[in-house]
Amino acid sequence: MSSPAQPLTVEDHRRDSAAMTYVYPVVSRRAGGVSVGINLNPNNACNWRCIYCQVPDLTRGGPPPLDLAQLERELRRMLDDIRGGSFMAERVAEHLRVLADVAFSGNGEPTSAAEFPRAVAIVARVLEEQGLAGSVKLRLITNGSLLGRAAVREGIAHIGRLGGEAWFKIDAGSAAAMARINGTRQKPETVLRRLKSCAGLCETWVQSCFFALDGNAPTEAEVADYLALLREGRASIAGVHLYGLARPSHQMEASRLTRLPAPWLEALAVRVRDLGLTVRVSP
Repeated sequence: MSSPAQPLTVEDHRRDSAAMTYVYPVVSRRAGGVSVGINLNPNNACNWRCIYCQVPDLTRGGPPPLDLAQLERELRRMLDDIRGGSFMAERVAEHLRVLADVAFSGNGEPTSAAEFPRAVAIVARVLEEQGLAGSVKLRLITNGSLLGRAAVREGIAHIGRLGGEAWFKIDAGSAAAMARINGTRQKPETVLRRLKSCAGLCETWVQSCFFALDGNAPTEAEVADYLALLREGRASIAGVHLYGLARPSHQMEASRLTRLPAPWLEALAVRVRDLGLTVRVSP
């Protein structure tokens, strides 16, 4: 395939950068190299509406029926170009020219697709056939809201059997803060139950985005609620990814959001480590 000339950066996670429907490459600061994204929500629909979301024209809902044969063709073409084509030399800085993972992420909650477990099986087969199983991590970026569905648990369990990971979104520890940040009605105890369910199927990391809203960092009470939730789930999870805003929001609250100073995130990381958890920070 012909790669566009524009280099990839951590600030640019456009889903159309490879002119494909379901597959897109990004340079990921948290993965540490090139991440091949699998977008199961090409209609920009999600069951949450996070105020920092970078998806333009985000709508509530789920994905349309997926063409899994097309997804497989696109994945094979992308991997071929990364491994044997000009992709790395033309589009990736030299120090990041490593294929880090294949990640179910995209423009909405990937587990909302009815085809999710079949999509996992396709990706697993392609990685096995190309000799990448075990060396290229399979990841799921999820809000965890659909763990009650048997098909979702089936797909996550398959990722777990392959040695993959789930990155489970928790941005706050109280119902009020979750409603404000994620646009969702859920209780901390429900989130904790889903987190433990996910961790029982697959190695699971919590991923948490922190930012200033209207110039104000999260309050001490909000931080305490977040740490309390982690304390309850710490025995189940592998660790925590703390990250700040790297790309602009496309939601109506965009003008109200600003990045927090790196020392703020580092100070929070110290408190999370005090719970006995491994922490990775991406300001």
